[in-house]
Formats: sequence, structure tokens, C-alpha cells
Amino acid sequence: MIIDSSFESCKLLSKKIYKSIKLTAMKKHFTNSIWLPALLATMLGFSISSCKEVPKEKANLAVLASVQGYGRGGTQVNPLNDGEIPNEVSEQQRNWMMQAAEQANQPQYRRYNRLVSQTIEYRWANPVCIDEVQLYWFNYEGLAKFPQAQRLSYWDGEQFTPVSNAQGYGLENDQFNTTTFNEVTTTRLRLELDSLPRYPATLLEWKVMKTLNSPAVAPLVTAGIDRDVMIGGNTYLSAEIKAVDPVKNIRWSAKGPGKVRFSDPKALETTASVSAPGKYILTLSAQSGKMKAESDLELIAHYPPQEERLDVVYTKRYKINSPLWNERAKVLITSWIPWCVAQCERTDLTQGQGGLDNFVEAAKALRGKPHGRHLGYVFSNAWVHQTVESMCIALMVDPQGDKEIIAAQNKMKKTLEKWIPIILSAQEPDGYLHTAYTLRDTTRWTSRWSPRNRGDHEGYVAGYFIESAINHYTLTEGQDTRLYEAAKKLSDCWVKNIGPGPDQVEWYDGHQEMEQALVRFGRFVNDMEGDGKGDSYIALAKFLLDMRNNGSEYDQSHVPVQQQYEAVGHAVRAVYNYSAMSDVAAETGDIDYQSAVMSLWNNMINKKYYVTGGVGSGETSEGFGPNYSLRNSAYCESCSSCGLIFFQHKMNIAYHDAKYADLYEETMYNALLGSLDFEGKHFYYTNPLTAYNGRDAWHVCPCCVGNIPRTLLMIPTWTYVTGKDGIYVNMYVGSTIKVERVAGTDVEMVQETDYPWKGEVSIIVNPKEDKRFTVYVRVPNRKTSELYTSVPELNTLKSLSVNGETVEMKADRGYIAITRDWKKGDHIDLEIPLEVQQITADEKIEALSGLTALRYGPMIYNVEKADNKDINLAVGSEPFEAVWRDDMFKGIVGIEGKWADGSELLAIPNYLRMNRIQPRQEGQRSPESMVWMKQ
Repeated sequence: MIIDSSFESCKLLSKKIYKSIKLTAMKKHFTNSIWLPALLATMLGFSISSCKEVPKEKANLAVLASVQGYGRGGTQVNPLNDGEIPNEVSEQQRNWMMQAAEQANQPQYRRYNRLVSQTIEYRWANPVCIDEVQLYWFNYEGLAKFPQAQRLSYWDGEQFTPVSNAQGYGLENDQFNTTTFNEVTTTRLRLELDSLPRYPATLLEWKVMKTLNSPAVAPLVTAGIDRDVMIGGNTYLSAEIKAVDPVKNIRWSAKGPGKVRFSDPKALETTASVSAPGKYILTLSAQSGKMKAESDLELIAHYPPQEERLDVVYTKRYKINSPLWNERAKVLITSWIPWCVAQCERTDLTQGQGGLDNFVEAAKALRGKPHGRHLGYVFSNAWVHQTVESMCIALMVDPQGDKEIIAAQNKMKKTLEKWIPIILSAQEPDGYLHTAYTLRDTTRWTSRWSPRNRGDHEGYVAGYFIESAINHYTLTEGQDTRLYEAAKKLSDCWVKNIGPGPDQVEWYDGHQEMEQALVRFGRFVNDMEGDGKGDSYIALAKFLLDMRNNGSEYDQSHVPVQQQYEAVGHAVRAVYNYSAMSDVAAETGDIDYQSAVMSLWNNMINKKYYVTGGVGSGETSEGFGPNYSLRNSAYCESCSSCGLIFFQHKMNIAYHDAKYADLYEETMYNALLGSLDFEGKHFYYTNPLTAYNGRDAWHVCPCCVGNIPRTLLMIPTWTYVTGKDGIYVNMYVGSTIKVERVAGTDVEMVQETDYPWKGEVSIIVNPKEDKRFTVYVRVPNRKTSELYTSVPELNTLKSLSVNGETVEMKADRGYIAITRDWKKGDHIDLEIPLEVQQITADEKIEALSGLTALRYGPMIYNVEKADNKDINLAVGSEPFEAVWRDDMFKGIVGIEGKWADGSELLAIPNYLRMNRIQPRQEGQRSPESMVWMKQ
């Protein structure tokens, strides 16, 4: 139907759209809903009302639309309706796109230049009257080609119909091209482009112009991000309204179990507080003309932590007695860490440069001697400090007579004696330590802690140095304090120079790590020396976090941290930021921090979390995408898994809740353990769930190489935490670990288990002296995220006893508390149910529609080409079975079943994936390994 601007034709179209919507509503049983008559009245009112004053310029209705793209064209659909004039795009961005276009025209990329078609569609919540579009084309100085044909069509209530009397369809470069047509009233407009290159996008902006004599259009209201809030604190509302007509009647309202108080219910930016825990819906409404719009956000209210935070169990000398962990620890100690040492000592690397040599040259510069330039990334000190920390922790592992481990540890002792003086020689007299600064180009980098140089990772590398000092101190049991004293000197330098004082700077780093390290170090100094000597370091960590504002989502500085409710930006920076925030919240009791931390945790785990325990879809630079956008080509950087484990551990300490231990166990066994290959010679920087390529021996950015072993080997820290009244058992690893300061005594905890292959666990409790305290036994719950459902559900123990006597299995926050007078030799025996679970994902995750995955215990499983005829088949209907396989990887539990065609299906743990890949053939695009299979 072609519509002109007359009263009758607009009314006819409104009735036609209404009829279509009504039929749909009847099919969905919504005919009794109040929205249907309201929508009819709205549409008819929209059609028959008239504006008293005709605007002089047409308004761009595209800014009120949602945008969808179809096909494989190069157009990036999201920015097309942002309302920005392409000429205002930065020169840097335009240059980058021109380089991309030039690359696409190179012969080797010829296959990417085949012509394709694309459809882009705008959708409005209410009907709009339009008669013109404006398209901005840019061919990157002739490097890219425009489409050969364009077509506009609108939704007439039943189908898409071409616009009538279209005039224009121009392709003038670097400007808006106007196309006019007979006025239409619609809720959807489609632009079809034919014969355009796949890459890069030549359409930069698409405006849709409102007819001059048409009535007001409802504003586009966005209430904000779903979030959590603590009772007694505020949630910070920052809503947005986009409109092309004057807006009136802006107002917040709320529904929920308690009272909601808005500081200003008519303001877009305001605060709200609630009186009772539970779920609330906060609604922002606004109106243009007679058209009203509203938007909701969900607010979940909690009581803040009611108890004091738990205490960390420092990693000290311990023994592993677990088939899986003994084998993995040996690989780390005898293969991977020595490889990292060797790479850091090399001076001939062509990628991933910047090891020990930078410290040598920085020391020369400090002595006023001729020196070389800084090599590698500005943050290359990080993998040296991480490797130092990894060696320290590896030396705390009891070799139990293993000659290979003993030999590797002896070499590590010698390496530390060689490295420590070299590292300390690069520390400046006042304690500052960053070789990239010492060896800097002074014309570009004029001073420390300057806003211009936020990207130079001053705090990032300093934080890793501080953390390495903690584990060196515990390794030597305080007998060697060289790194410890140097870390205090560095921290004191930062405390002196950064802060609110007149002689201090207000600053934050572009890559977080120092914040987490300062709290960790402050607690450690207080535990070692007492008298609050570490408090200034914790205060500085909070100050560095509080300074984050007016920056970008990329490094989580877009708004104050207390007002951050969604996980955004670079995933490693994010989880380090959130880990530090949870530390500060626990230390200070700051309610706004607690609200933000819980919101960020909730958003990440229940909307942006992979089933493997990884985070970071890679849709932003190495970071998070939108909610529920969890593609299987995941980024899941190994460093983000390390940071996420720290974050979950801090949440466990703050909230005394086992679910956080469930989560970091999941990340440990799946996202992180498998970042190294079985032989410990190659690693993954990223960890996609559908894998095509093997691991790397080294990397152009080897930031994960030392982070992986330092995190995996901190087994005592992840296995236990302590409270005033006892010990919390968080992980089940065959081990002997001394837990200090439990009800006034030390307790040796001995676990005997073959978990996760078997569910039986025996814990022998050996207090130094007989004492009454509580042992909190974690009950593993495989429901770690709302995003995934596992069948059967497993969230209890099969059995629990102490010295052979049955214990009532009544859990609180995931722990069963056993309080008694403990004496040496008392033993807790429990059995964890281990069954094959079949997993499906929330329907909101489009990438996982119609797919299923497998779990056994804490482990996610993969199917691989090496074991299966065709991993692209659907799974069969027969039940899956867990089977012990002596013939694979020195013994593992595999999962066996059938594919839909009756062929044998074998799945292996995700951490063992991609160890048996064949050389790839030219043009091969099928995956070698994947988590999610067709149902």
C-alpha cells in the first residue's frame, strides 16, 4: 500500500497494522492484555492528530530505532543510527578504515572481495510517518566500491512493500545522499543493498526523516542497567531519553516488596534507595505530544555482609597427593616455568621481547652508563615478575622424592639468586620501579603518573612485582626480605606521591593490577608486622579506584566505580578492577562499593559467562560484548581467567558463600588448566569454545605465561579460607596443607581423594592441640550460572560422616558446618555425586540455540576430530556414560555415547583439548574441537 499524507490513508494504515498485531496477539493469548486497546488508541491518535506548528527542519527518526542487519556485507549496523556526522569521525579512525580497505584489495585477500548482498532494517516501537532517507557513503579514497543497487521497503502491517515514487538513490562520496518517496506510516523500514564488497563498510550513517506535518513521536526511553543494591545504600540512576519532539512528564516509579525512595523522581540522573530486600522494578516514563513511552530496570536488594570477612590462607610449603594435580604441577614445575625462565633470559627474541635484559639496561641508565633501549611492550616487566612469583610458589611444592622436580627446583633457586639482584638494581632510589619509564623517550614521557601516559602500565607492572614479593617472603619464611622490603619501598613511593594532598597527583592507571596488589600487600604487611602498617596501601588502592571517572568503558573509567553495574570493556582490566573493588568493599564496608561489586558479579556471571568459566567474548577489544552475546569463537583470555579466580575468591571471603568457590573451581578446571597443553610446552592466549588452531610456544604479547602457573599452583589459597570460628573447605584436592591461626592453633589438613575423577573424599583434621572449632564442608553445586541448566541437577552430598558417625547434611550458603572438639586424627568422610550432566543454555543466547554440552563433576567436556567420525552431527538419544580410560592422557574419565547416526561419540575434558591435532590443510575451515554439540 502506498500512503500519502492524507488523513484517510494514515487511518487506513493504522487499522491495517492494528489488525496484524491483533491477530498475532490472539495467537499468543494476549488479547486480554491492556496494551492492545491502548496501542490501537495510540496508533489512531497518531494518525489523526495534527501538529499546531510545522517544524522548519525534518527530524531524524533513526535515532529512535533499533537496527538489525542480515547477510554478510561489511556494513557495521550498530553505528548507522548513532546520529553522528561521519565527518566528525576521528582522523585516526578514518585512516584505520582506509588501511583496512587497502588491505582488502590486495591479491591475497581477493576471496574476501566477492560481492554480496545485505539487508539492514530499522524498527520503531510505535508507527512513524516518513518520506525521506539520507545515506552517507564513503569509499576510502577510492579503495572500496559502493553497492550497485539500493532498494527501500516498509512494513505495511502484513509484509514489506517497496516505497512508492522513490527519487534519489545517489552514491556521492563523503556526503549524505537524499532519497525521497511518498509518505508512509510504518514501524519497520528496510534497506537492501546489492553487489557490495564484504569489507569494509562503505555506508557510515543512515538517517530516516520524519514528515514535516506528522504528529509527535514517542521518545526512546532507556532506564538503565539492571543492578543490585545493598539495604542502606543508594543506587545511582543515569537514564537516557532520545526524542525528536519536546519531552514532558518525565517520572520514576517503582514496584517491589518495600518502599523505594527517589532523591528526585523527575530527574534522569538521580539516586534511589529501598527499605527491604527482594526484587524491584524501577520504571522511567516520558511523553512527547500524546505519545508515552517507558522503560524498566530490575533492581535486586540485599543486606550487606553481616559478618567480618574471612581470612586468606597464604600459600606456603605444601604437599600434593592427587593423580591429576600431581601430574599437572609436575608439568608446570619441570617444563613450563623453566621455559618461561629461558625466554625471559633470551636477548634474541623477535616477538614477545622484553625480559631480564630491560632490567639490566635500566640499571645501567640509573648508574649513568651507556644503555640500550627498552625492548618489547611497555608492560614487559610483568612476565618477569610473574615468573619470579611462579618460581617461588613452585619451590613451596614438596617434590616427595621426584628427581625431575628436585632438579627443576634446584635450578629455580639458582635463578632467583641470579634474578633478584638484577631486578632490584633497576629500582630507582625512591622505590619507583618500571624499566620502560627509566629507559623512556623523555620527549614523549615527561613525568610519572601523568594522564597522557595512562596506557604505559605503571601500576600494572608494579602490582605484579608486589605480588611476587609476597610469595618470595612466604617461601623463605621471612628469612630473605629483599623483595619484601623493595615492595614496601615501591608502595611507599606511590603512597607519598599519589593522593588528595597538595604535593600529590590524582591519577589512575589504564590497566588495573596495582589496586589488587596493594590490598593484598596491605593485608600481608598487617599480618606480618601488625600495628596497621599496611593500612596506607589499602587506602591508596581505594584512592586509585575512586579516581576512575570521565574515561572510557575500555578500561572501566567511564563512570565512578561505585556507579558501575555492567561488566564492560577489556576483560582482564575488568576482572582485576572488580577484584580490587571487592577487596576495598570488604576492607572498608563501603556500601556503594558493595552494591557495585554485587551488580558487576551478577551481570558477568548471569549474562556474560561462558560454561567453561571463562569471560570475554572479544566483541570489544579483548573484552565483553552485550548481555547474552556468547559466541563460541570466544576470546576468554587466560589472564582474565586468572583475574576471575581472584575475584570469585574475594567474594567468597566477603560473603561466606560457597557458590563463589563453585565458580572459581569451574574456572580453574576448565578455562585455566587447559590453557597449557598436556606436555607443558605451549599455551593459549585465548580460549575459544570451538577451536581450530593449536597453542603457541610464545606470543607477541606473553602476558599470560607467568600468570597461568602462579595462579594454578596457589592451591592452599584456593583450597581453604579461615574465619574466627574455623576452617572453610573450598576445594577438594589430595594434599597436605597447614592452616594457621584456627581458634588459636594451627591445623594440618590432609585430603585423600581422586577427585574430580572419583567422588570419595577423606579429610584428616590434625590440630596442633585439641581445640573446639568448626569445619565448613563445601557442598558442590553445579548450577553456577543462571545461563545454563544441567540435567540431572547435582547440589548435595551422597554421604557425610565424622569418625564413622553420620552427620546431618543441612547446608547454609553451600556449607555444612561441623562443630566439635577436634583432636589429631579425626577424619571427615564425604562423597560428592559425580554423574554425566547434559547442559542446555538460556534461549537468550542465540549462539547456543539448539546445542548441548556435557559435564562431569566440575569439568566441561569437548568432542574432537581425533576421537569422532564427525563432530558436526547431532547427538543421539541414548544416555551418556562416564568411563575410565587408561589409554588416554595417563588415565582420565571420558564420556561415551552415540551420535544421531549411531556412530560412537567420545568426549574428553576441556582442559585436554587440542593435544592431538593434525596439520591443517589449505582452506580447511572445520573445527578440530568443540564444547557445544547439536541436539
